[in-house]
Amino acid sequence: MKNENQKLKALYLLRILSEKTDEDHALSMAELIDALGEYGITAERKSLYADMQALSDIGYDIIKTGSAKTAGYKLASRDFELAELKLLVDAVQSSKFITEAKSKKLIKKLEKLCSDNDAVQLQRQVYVEGRVKSMNEGILYNVDAIHTAINLNKKIGFRYWNWSVDKKMELRKDGSEYKASPWGLSWDDQNYYLIAFDDNDKKIKHYRVDKMLDIEVLDQKREGKSSYRDINMAEYSRKQFGMFGGKELTVTIECENRFAGVMIDRFGKDVTLIKRDKEHFAVCPKVAVSEQFIGWIISLGAGVKLTGPGEVVDMMKNEIKRLKKTYRWKNEKNTCSFNDADHDNFAYVRMRWKRRSGEYRGKRGRKGNLHRN
Repeated sequence: MKNENQKLKALYLLRILSEKTDEDHALSMAELIDALGEYGITAERKSLYADMQALSDIGYDIIKTGSAKTAGYKLASRDFELAELKLLVDAVQSSKFITEAKSKKLIKKLEKLCSDNDAVQLQRQVYVEGRVKSMNEGILYNVDAIHTAINLNKKIGFRYWNWSVDKKMELRKDGSEYKASPWGLSWDDQNYYLIAFDDNDKKIKHYRVDKMLDIEVLDQKREGKSSYRDINMAEYSRKQFGMFGGKELTVTIECENRFAGVMIDRFGKDVTLIKRDKEHFAVCPKVAVSEQFIGWIISLGAGVKLTGPGEVVDMMKNEIKRLKKTYRWKNEKNTCSFNDADHDNFAYVRMRWKRRSGEYRGKRGRKGNLHRN
């Protein structure tokens, strides 16, 4: 009885070429015949020549290498180059919003887009275990449901949760349903955010997609189109720090020249760098002023100073006072104190708090332990 796979000979030939050959690896005619034999398919050289020609005619890049006696055949190119697949694998394994289990499944699928030899190179760069990952297995389905609602111009309903101090998922609003009009998705600080018009507050808000549960596409038309039009999505995430909202203000930040790259990375290449002198420049971006923005400025340390507007500088001073009150550096004899000038010099204060082996160093190099009031 004729093997049922025989009629699929050309397809199995394509599978063998896809899995076993690539730009650097080819199979001889004898090896191709043996590989087909593993599927129970018999083949002659003449029929294989015809099959490979047919595959070439419909667009597959099948190339013959070597001379007549040492001829080999390979699938030289694919839809994705190896470098592109490496980039995709890196994106998947680096994405915090994709769970560890889903990351491994996606990477396995990406490996099937190249030869077995190239797949080994992809496996060598996979480091998924131990990374901070989302625990919401439904994240990809959440994204799909949101896109479906956007395409249908419909609202969505969902529940939203946070972590409790007991490390348990705790539903917000006692588990009541949120209703919102989805308008877009934004990627910021390794998290996926839904940009939506909130039905109750009548304004644009954002939600962590991995913290959304039971998303349902509602039979209600979206609202908030005019509000969404006022948002420049390209600038939206640049203004937010950790996606925490705040009053939008134009701030002035003075920096040493070595921070030019930091400012361009944060605010984009179009940000204007205003020369102050040979060693300093200033930037005046529009940001959503929040505690996270203040913390970002402090984290840059010496060489960066927030100089305006006054209300934002006052926020900085208040934060420094809060830090002084919360953290007190003590040694055996006395407590290190700060004067008003120190309050203004937030970079200096940050340097004082810099952790070194669990201890903090004071102005004159004395060591003391951190204690909390």
